[in-house]
Amino acid sequence: MPKRSSSVVGREFGNGIRAIIARTGLTHRKLAELLGWQEAKISDMTLGKGGVTEQDVLLLLGYCQATVDEREHLLELFHESGNAWLQIPKDGVPDQVRTLIDQERDAKEIICWSMILVPGLLQIPEYCYVVTKHSKVIEAEKVPAVAATRAARANILEPGRKFVFFVHEQALELPVGGVEVWREQLAHLLRLSVRKYISFRIVPRSAGMHSGTSGDFRMMKFPKYPPVVYVESVNYCLFFDDAETIKVHEDILAALATVALSEEES
Repeated sequence: MPKRSSSVVGREFGNGIRAIIARTGLTHRKLAELLGWQEAKISDMTLGKGGVTEQDVLLLLGYCQATVDEREHLLELFHESGNAWLQIPKDGVPDQVRTLIDQERDAKEIICWSMILVPGLLQIPEYCYVVTKHSKVIEAEKVPAVAATRAARANILEPGRKFVFFVHEQALELPVGGVEVWREQLAHLLRLSVRKYISFRIVPRSAGMHSGTSGDFRMMKFPKYPPVVYVESVNYCLFFDDAETIKVHEDILAALATVALSEEES
């Protein structure tokens, strides 16, 4: 792992290393002393900046008594490279992956584009339940728990950060869960739209063909790291943080802003 600026994969790696070290009760300084390292080396590892070898990783994990599963997971992250990071969750639910939850938690701004459904962070529990129930990768007995977990992620909609939602008109016209659930979902969007840190803009049908028809995505921006673009499908998800992909999606968002209704019109 060459020394580099922190990436989404690097931060996932660093979080894992940090958790394992914390379990030992050792300070970074003491652990570095025991391993014969400079403390900065451990700091770079826990920040996901690399600058270490696979042998270094194995030495630290062995000393900290990491489990076999932890070692395999972290070595997989250590060797991960490329512009996209593919994850296929074991439970088949892309928007519940730990990486996404961590990125959402740390982001200062989240921008979502959705064509088919109300964005997940804006869904009421009843709407979320119906969406989850129709998934082909979630077992029936797990639907209530998964739906509740998905709905709970809306807790991040609090002051101190910014949220921008571009939603196609057709997503609002889809009667998910019947008239009562549909009506309450639209009312919920109205209630959220008055919050100053939430921007809600509708892309009308009259806009016709536009660059957003390439698919849904969300972009997360951070105080210290490059932005991350997240894309998901039925049972897999992709994270991008390379400059070229970020620029493409920034251009799509800029184009959406020109065809979307204003906040007041929406």
